[in-house]
Amino acid sequence: MNFITYGDYKQVDLQFQYFISLLIFNKMAYWLVKSEPSSYNWEQFEKDGQTRWDGIRNYAARLHLRTMKKGDEVFFYHSNEGLSIIGIAKVIKEAYHDPTTKDDRWIAVDLKAFKRLKHPVSLETIKKDKRLKDMALIRISRLSVQPVKEEEWKAILELSSNE
Repeated sequence: MNFITYGDYKQVDLQFQYFISLLIFNKMAYWLVKSEPSSYNWEQFEKDGQTRWDGIRNYAARLHLRTMKKGDEVFFYHSNEGLSIIGIAKVIKEAYHDPTTKDDRWIAVDLKAFKRLKHPVSLETIKKDKRLKDMALIRISRLSVQPVKEEEWKAILELSSNE
């Protein structure tokens, strides 16, 4: 049996508020996806040009994939090794059935490599920046697909140009 803690409830509430604001104001959303460099790294993504983001089997991550819209921008984060935001991708195809499973509940999106960050932004740097203290990457670090608030997005870009 899974239990939801108060902290989890607060996080879900914040994510819900974020999604509602996107719907009301029809704004472009920002996201972060994680990939282990030994499985699929930024260099391979750049070489491929685009990829299907599939194989996600977490309910919260699935909700984020479903919310992604064409044109949304996505940070590409190297997890487990490197621990840095490396580049920016764009959503080029919205949610559709994940072809890696027969279960219709799971979805995928297509992403296109857009640009490499001037300087990767490490998790250590992110944790030290007070503007990013509430970023999902820090608060719910295991989640493989995460929303990024506009002010967090801008702060990461600023850090990337200063490093």
